[in-house]
Amino acid sequence: MSSKKILLVEDNTDDVLLTLRALQRANILNEVVVARDGVEAYDYLTAEGQYAGRDEKDMPVVVLLDLKMPRMGGLELLEKIRKISNLRFLPVVILTSSNEDRDICESYNLGANSYIQKPVDFDQFVQSIKTLGLYWLVLNVNPPGGADVCQ
Repeated sequence: MSSKKILLVEDNTDDVLLTLRALQRANILNEVVVARDGVEAYDYLTAEGQYAGRDEKDMPVVVLLDLKMPRMGGLELLEKIRKISNLRFLPVVILTSSNEDRDICESYNLGANSYIQKPVDFDQFVQSIKTLGLYWLVLNVNPPGGADVCQ
């Protein structure tokens, strides 16, 4: 059985390092797959492009998704994956610096499971990541066998 992977979709190298450091400080030792934009994340989730041949059943337990990225932004990615039957129940947590009402509403309208604004203070960010990890990696129960079971 595979470990509970986290897919981090973030284009900013500093934010990737900050998030990885916060996960480590929060004792969340799950494997983190980093995608630098929505196109790379889409390819990972659908086992296409550079991820062709990846076991499609080995899905992340949660996606941490930034909104503002090159090539394909977070909202466009979210919209695309919610249209794919085996990805429609995949937990997606928006993790962004944006506090714009428009971004929050659009994220939920497109099927985000949660919206977290990144705190500026690192200790607060670590606490947010710890809480996020506890909920999505330990407490939350995903559909058994993926979305196909719930149809």
